[in-house]
Amino acid sequence: MGKSAIIIPARYGSSRLEGKPLLKVLDKPVIQWVYEKAKQAKLADLIIVATDDQRIYDCVKGFGGNVEMTSAAHKSGSDRIMEVVSRHPEIDYICNLQGDEPLIEPESIDAVIRNVIEDDRADISTLIREIGQNEVDNPNLVKCVTDKNGFALYFSRSKIPYERNTGIAKFYGHLGIYGYKRHALESMTSLNQTMLEKTESLEQLRALENGMKIKTSVVDFVPVGIDTKEDLEKFRQIVSEKLSRI
Repeated sequence: MGKSAIIIPARYGSSRLEGKPLLKVLDKPVIQWVYEKAKQAKLADLIIVATDDQRIYDCVKGFGGNVEMTSAAHKSGSDRIMEVVSRHPEIDYICNLQGDEPLIEPESIDAVIRNVIEDDRADISTLIREIGQNEVDNPNLVKCVTDKNGFALYFSRSKIPYERNTGIAKFYGHLGIYGYKRHALESMTSLNQTMLEKTESLEQLRALENGMKIKTSVVDFVPVGIDTKEDLEKFRQIVSEKLSRI
């Protein structure tokens, strides 16, 4: 069996919070918080940060992490990851871990990797969590419906399923972490954008429209992705509270 790798795409530019991988919380940059969580996962043979920015490259090198430079022309994190994977023929399984998810649980990373290693039916894997009525109408929170075996039927920014009859459905929100078999990542990055993908601006719909199978695992934590200054302050508060209890 080939090796499994966690690859963390990290860009400096961000429309809402520029340079967020390098912003510090308790004197540690966000990208280092994410990297250290990745190191706690048990199923990864390699961890690599993929960046197009020399400042991020130098930062990761500075704390002893593995990092590779990639083209600045990539349109998505998947393309950036594929450039790294193309240099590593030994990698058969890939976890795409976002560089702005410092509270991701190592067990959840392992669940994503495990699904593509152990389930022959799964081309891709990801995570979902049960959500309440107060979250289902938020278009920024992507919803997911699955079949009885946990394979995704559809992802949408809309509320799915539609409640013709209330009190029956459970609703699930999607967490933006993916596992790939190598062939699936190669396909994803070579296929053209599809109608549904363009409509909802959701890259995973390209996989579904092309017949790929996406296996989901249900987790019970609420992620704190860092997209704004408010998110950064929330993360600082969470870390401070945890330290105060030690």
